[in-house]
Amino acid sequence: MKNKIVAALLAFFLGIFGVHKFYLGENLGGVVYLLFSWTFIPGFLAFFDFLGLLLMSDQAFNAKFNPGIPYSVLDGSRSAQDITVALAQLKKLYDQDAITAEEYEEKRRKLLNEL
Repeated sequence: MKNKIVAALLAFFLGIFGVHKFYLGENLGGVVYLLFSWTFIPGFLAFFDFLGLLLMSDQAFNAKFNPGIPYSVLDGSRSAQDITVALAQLKKLYDQDAITAEEYEEKRRKLLNEL
């Protein structure tokens, strides 16, 4: 999962080399920044990338750079379907003796309270 603050800091301090582009998965952009770093143009562009990252909403950042992660996981809320899946996984762990009965009951109660 990519972090907006980390990306902004990388853009500010190492943006001339395109490190923030590599971090965000934009490898082609990172290579271009790296190849032209001797011209200092990527440094100016990285400053605008830094500002853009700071001004970007968390939802927009996550939609663009964390597309495989459901928003419900990122904001802490879970749907009933997510809780059902988590309960099934918890039961499987209990059946495999990976967790104790007390741990199973405690986590099961927490999940059921979220419904």
